[in-house]
Amino acid sequence: MAKILIIEDEASIRRVLTRILSEESDAYQVEEAEDGAQGLEKIKATDYDLVLCDIKMPKMDGEEVLEAVKKIKPEIPIVMISGHGDMETAINTMRLGAFDYISKPPDLNRLLNTVRNALDRKQLVVENKILKKKVSKNYEIVGESEPINQIKEMIEKVAKTDARVLITGPNGTGKELVAHQLHQKSERSEAPIIEVNCAAIPAELIESELFGHVKGAFTSAVKDRAGKFEAADGGTIFLDEIGDMSLAAQAKVLRALQENLIQRVGADKDIKVNVRVIAATNKDLKKEIAEGRFREDLYHRLAVILIKVPALNDRRDDIPLLVEHFATKIAEEQGNARKSFSKSAIQLLQEYDWTGNIRELRNVVERLIILGGQEISESDVKLFASK
Repeated sequence: MAKILIIEDEASIRRVLTRILSEESDAYQVEEAEDGAQGLEKIKATDYDLVLCDIKMPKMDGEEVLEAVKKIKPEIPIVMISGHGDMETAINTMRLGAFDYISKPPDLNRLLNTVRNALDRKQLVVENKILKKKVSKNYEIVGESEPINQIKEMIEKVAKTDARVLITGPNGTGKELVAHQLHQKSERSEAPIIEVNCAAIPAELIESELFGHVKGAFTSAVKDRAGKFEAADGGTIFLDEIGDMSLAAQAKVLRALQENLIQRVGADKDIKVNVRVIAATNKDLKKEIAEGRFREDLYHRLAVILIKVPALNDRRDDIPLLVEHFATKIAEEQGNARKSFSKSAIQLLQEYDWTGNIRELRNVVERLIILGGQEISESDVKLFASK
């Protein structure tokens, strides 16, 4: 059922719009408000899927209603109703965030098409929010230990800025979780976060991958292709394992950071990009600099904010929470009932040497769930965890 609110001071127009929409679909639940102030109160109290709002009204005009709604419930599409003398104002409301406008007297086909399109848009917004919540859950940072709480506090402070962040820590500690949290809590969260694993791309292809190429730039370049920096425009690029990037590519990344300009391989034209850069590495970059494998100027550009993710052995207090988290997640993925872990089993897991960090713990939990009993016991851990 789609809830639609009509805000219109002329009773005859309200009746016509209500009748048209009610006859169009049984799925439309239409309510009315006779002025802007009454309409705004209804919107505060009810989650509407669409609002049709007149521009010229007593007490509170349509522009004021639009601005107020965009502050409190920006996901609601608002279609403005304009008289012939209101067209310039109607067009201006589009700049303020109105979905569309229709003229009086309303053309039936235009009205119904606009309503359908606006409701489809609202549905997409709702679905996108649900999807983002699911994605956000996938990148949740689990733990309440002091080092993890410090990272969470740092993320809250840094996320809303455009400051570049360098995330360090051993393999398997969850550096990508920190990067995704920084993006999701930023003002760029509506735009994409593009991940690049610098260690997984051959040195001869990394520049093309990052900056794109033009047709004929090299043998296999059969057409123009945009790179990851262009794909991340307006959002975030996450350069994972940046310590493995070639010196030539480092020079181009440095220019992108300094000037917000990139150049496709084989091209002589600059492309302006607006990208926040987050980088991660398991290497000691200062040592890499000393040995000539990493540019010092790039390091200082990247390391505006440094976040060090601790090894699991340095945050053993979080292991019970992590085991519970993985047990729940694995049960959901496999469609099985969640298995519990005995206190002695958890205690034994806390005493293990986790050289593979959280990634290793997750694998061990999954193995225990598959091979162990209904409640994972200390003997299950001894039997299966070290294999």
